[in-house]
Amino acid sequence: MRSAPAGPAGNRLVTVDGFSGAGKTTRSGELARELGAPLLEIEDLCPGWAGLPRAPELARHGIGEPLAAGRTLRWTSWDWERDRPGPEREQPPAAVVVLEGCGAGAAPLAPVTSLVVWVDVPADVREERLRARPDWPLYRPHRDGWRRAEEELAADGRTRERAGLLLVDH
Repeated sequence: MRSAPAGPAGNRLVTVDGFSGAGKTTRSGELARELGAPLLEIEDLCPGWAGLPRAPELARHGIGEPLAAGRTLRWTSWDWERDRPGPEREQPPAAVVVLEGCGAGAAPLAPVTSLVVWVDVPADVREERLRARPDWPLYRPHRDGWRRAEEELAADGRTRERAGLLLVDH
């Protein structure tokens, strides 16, 4: 991963993508610890349950482009409990930043991404994991719409096919 191409300022953005329940959070946490890199979540920028299609572009402008230029990363977070914009966030640029979440490897981020990691498990395993999460009652009413949005993002940008690293669990 350290050999992945760097941006103009020498920084690298590693994105960890995959469908909900695939294990992105676990894998990206392990990766960030191994690399000594900050871990950011694309859902922090996602403007609500219907906002997933906009999240990659927001991440590109707030995280990817500033990182490539060696500038401080800045974005408006989303307050999921109140369903409205949350506080502004900042992250100093680092040699490597890991961005995790559905859409993190989508096409809008491709120009500023050094490496896309795709995490995959069978659909039945993903659904079982989702139902076991403590936030399942909050997520459940939005599952179908979120699933469609994440599938469209992945298909439109051929994210799985473009991934430089594919992590498959059975």
